[in-house]
Amino acid sequence: MSTSDSASSSTPSNAVRNYTLAVIVLIYASSHVDRQIVSILAESIKQDLLLSDSQLGFLIGLSFALFYATLGIPIAILADRYSRRNIIAISVIVWSGMTALSGLAANFFQLALARIGVGIGEAGSSPPSHSMIADLYPLEKRGAAMGIYAAGINLGVLIGFLVGGFIDEWYGWRMAFFIVGVPGIFLGLLMFLTVREPMRSSPPKPLPKNLFKEVWNTFVLMMSIPSLRHIVIGCTLVVFVGYGTTYWNGVFFRRLHGLSPSETGVLLALIGGIIGGVGTFFGGWLADRLAQRDQRAYVWLTAAVKILIAPFVAWFYFETDTRIAAYLLAFIAFFGGFYLSVSFAMTQTLLPPASRALGAAILLFCINIIGLGLGPFVVGILSDFFSAEHGADGLRYALVIVTLLNIWGSYHYYLAGRSLRADLEAVK
Repeated sequence: MSTSDSASSSTPSNAVRNYTLAVIVLIYASSHVDRQIVSILAESIKQDLLLSDSQLGFLIGLSFALFYATLGIPIAILADRYSRRNIIAISVIVWSGMTALSGLAANFFQLALARIGVGIGEAGSSPPSHSMIADLYPLEKRGAAMGIYAAGINLGVLIGFLVGGFIDEWYGWRMAFFIVGVPGIFLGLLMFLTVREPMRSSPPKPLPKNLFKEVWNTFVLMMSIPSLRHIVIGCTLVVFVGYGTTYWNGVFFRRLHGLSPSETGVLLALIGGIIGGVGTFFGGWLADRLAQRDQRAYVWLTAAVKILIAPFVAWFYFETDTRIAAYLLAFIAFFGGFYLSVSFAMTQTLLPPASRALGAAILLFCINIIGLGLGPFVVGILSDFFSAEHGADGLRYALVIVTLLNIWGSYHYYLAGRSLRADLEAVK
């Protein structure tokens, strides 16, 4: 494959499309390996560094999310104008190196700095990836393509939990950071050397004279599109629940069900990595099929699924039988990612091509500052609060309370469907 920085002058072949998507998915999976592994290692890190659940919540979410979300916006502005391939390649090398350095942390402060470094690197991955996929695939195939991309999360979960659980048990949590960090450096080189920058749907604009004005104008544009406004709000709430609970499930099974690191890793890898991955892809595919009859299915499917699984999520966290809890989590994981590919695809579809990477960055800013940053942190704070009276069950109560926000998020996806048809027509 060509290593040229220039965009292809013709429509890419299916082989080029699929190869590019495959590399992007592997890189996206790598980013989630580096994020998710903290979840499976958290209990060991807590015991070794003598941390509270609030400190764990900060390490799992907020330390990473602050820079990941804020730097994503200026990087997206560059991605709307310069080589998206190069930005992604540099980013994966940076975050992989910082993940490896996490294994050298001797205290909470040092580990927090390393996690901040991971967030800085990962800020350059998703917005340019979304933009590349939108230029590679037409609208009728974009939902499925975004579903495949979003399944990179589950591949990352599979690898992160499996490797993290076994390496933690055999060699300790520090070695786990080294083992998952180093391969990402080679993925960055693969991206740079073998992937071609796709042709853009519209010519890039010059760099803005006022960065904040461009960000604000794009945000105002997103909020002025009724369906997109509700997608952003709904996605933010759903991600708050998703990150807030998923990142604590490793601790939940170790602390409340008494599983070892390897047992927890295998369980969460199979459920989150395989079942969740199949569900995420199936959600994008099903939304594309249903939308051929009614485009509102893109968001109403998510609204329905989140309402239907809400009672099962509460049941899962109150269940004391490990086998039943595992079955419940498998059911929840299959439907849990339905919102993701649809939210990404609709953001790209409802915005003009020149604003797609920045629009993706703004969406990611909202869901990552509030969802990834505050979700695990709030769970940790609530866990410390309830644990004062209820002991280990404090984590159980914290997780159940946070899951209730899924109902609020589903309502916004329902509202998005009420104006989606008109908004899509306006785009045309």
